[in-house]
Formats: sequence, structure tokens, C-alpha cells
Amino acid sequence: MASPSILPGKPSPAAPALVGDIHAVPEPANLQVDGEAAESVIAEKRIGERIKHLRLKKSMGLVELGRHTGLSASFLSQLETGRVVPTLRNLARIAMVFSKDLNYFFEPEPQTLFRIHRGKDRVRLPQSGVQYPSYFFESLGYMVPDRQLDPYFAEFLPAKPGRDPRPHRHFGCEFLYLLSGTLDLRHGDTAHRIAPGDAVYFDSSTTHSYECSGPTTATALIVTLQQPVASNGNTPRNGNPPSPAPRGDRKPAAPAPLPTKPRVVHRAG
Repeated sequence: MASPSILPGKPSPAAPALVGDIHAVPEPANLQVDGEAAESVIAEKRIGERIKHLRLKKSMGLVELGRHTGLSASFLSQLETGRVVPTLRNLARIAMVFSKDLNYFFEPEPQTLFRIHRGKDRVRLPQSGVQYPSYFFESLGYMVPDRQLDPYFAEFLPAKPGRDPRPHRHFGCEFLYLLSGTLDLRHGDTAHRIAPGDAVYFDSSTTHSYECSGPTTATALIVTLQQPVASNGNTPRNGNPPSPAPRGDRKPAAPAPLPTKPRVVHRAG
């Protein structure tokens, strides 16, 4: 496809993610419009779908987007479904609401996220911050950029003097599925004996720890979602690693008060 001749010579000026008044949105400058080329390219690039994606990502309704752009909700709805083609001026207004430039709508669509982590490529790391590690772990998602959850394979060694389970906590929730062996999982003041096939889902902002309770190594799959269970919308993603492998075993700062979530243990059989 020929390169469109409708793009501005430089990116549109950035704007806040949301603007309170349409008059605060500057008019795009120096746009060279080729009407037929514009309509052709906009249709082929599925502009409406991209606008809808941006809007939903911000949890923004059509009426709200219309308020920020000066366009009607009805027009925006038709635009998103491909029934109308926007002018470059309207498209630039929409782009600036989301702090994008016009190039965003004409670049190739990003590929669907898909990653394979080969077993031979994974790295086995020990519990950090202790002389005698009580567990080892392998990240199952380290190649995924901006991931929403962190999956791990963990091996817990049989209890031995000098091995410290090191209680810890972090924002979010945690899921554990025991593959083999037996494990004592302490959550708050309560200890639970976990057997193969058992699954546990719990609030990880409560102090918790693991300890192998049998004569052989216990193995488990662990998934953590390190985001506040209840957030006011401005709490950043916790940078600390998941429960199996706290970096340096630093004690996280006490999280803001969170609603109590029950521990849920699903017993096998």
C-alpha cells in the first residue's frame, strides 16, 4: 500500500490523557489533507476499532469522549463501528485526548501477545537473602513485557536447621497449586498443611510463608497478581517480586488498609 500523504510532517502536540474543556484542545496545525487518500487509508486501517480500544482502556464512555472532543456520542459510535469516516481534524482531536499523535492510527497493528518459555531456557534461582535457601524458583513469564500476572515453578526443600521460610507480604492475590510433596503454608497466624492436588488462593497483603513439611522436595505452581486488592486508582504496580522470591527478602512497606479477603483452600479429591 502506498504511504498516505495525509500525515502531518511532525507529531501532533501531546495533551493530557483527559482534558476538562474542548477549548483546551489545540487545533492540529499544518495538516495537508488529501480527501480520497484519507478515506481510503482510514477505512483500511480500521481506525474505529483503534479508537474504541483507546476509549475502553481508559474506561471512558462515548458521551465522555464526546465532551472532550466536541463530537456527538452518536457520531463516535458510528465512527467506531466503521459506518462513518472521520476527518483528519476530528481524528486529531480524538488522538490528543489519549495523548497520541496521528501516526498511532496508521502504524501497523501490534501482534497479539504470545510467548513460549522453553524449559531448557529457564533459570533456576535460589531464595535470596539467606545463607541456606529453603526453596528455588523459576519464572514462567519473564519474557512477557508488561505482564499482568507472574507465574512461577517453585521447589521447596525439606526442613533443615538454618533454613528460614522468611515470612513476607505484597500487594495483590496469590494462587498456589501443589504438584508434589507436602507444604505448610502460613497465612497470618494460621498454618495450613497442603497436599498434592490442593489449590490455595489468598490475599497476599497478609504476611505469609512456605515450608516443606515432608522428607522429600515439594513442588508447586505459583501465580501472583501484584496489584492492590482494593485500589483508589493511583496506587502503582508493586515492583517487588512475588512471594516465592522476594528480592533481597526486603520487607515491603506496610500496604494501605485493605478489605479482608478469606483464604480459600481447595482440597484434591
